[in-house]
Amino acid sequence: MGLFDGILGGLVGGEMATVVGGLIEKHGGIQGIVSQLEQQGLGGTVNSWIGNGANQPITPAQVHQAFGADTIQALAAKLGIDPQELAQKLSSALPQAIDKLTPGGAVPASG
Repeated sequence: MGLFDGILGGLVGGEMATVVGGLIEKHGGIQGIVSQLEQQGLGGTVNSWIGNGANQPITPAQVHQAFGADTIQALAAKLGIDPQELAQKLSSALPQAIDKLTPGGAVPASG
């Protein structure tokens, strides 16, 4: 996760960089996260993060819906925080992270 931590650490904070990086890796890379969000009806939202315009927001409820209660619960337990707090933090961190990890408005071929 060193790559994600290095790129995201200053952007979203070290703790959230680790969480976001882990979430990306769990889903098989950036393309996996994009696919997961598209499958949950959030394609327009995630594509705004990739593209060169303003990032559309994602709500904590949408984060919960997209990744599932079990995933959010497990990540929150690792951090020792409430799942709702984690969903709130992810709703803020994910748009920034995906935007930063997709320079030039495209998902990198390596994922």
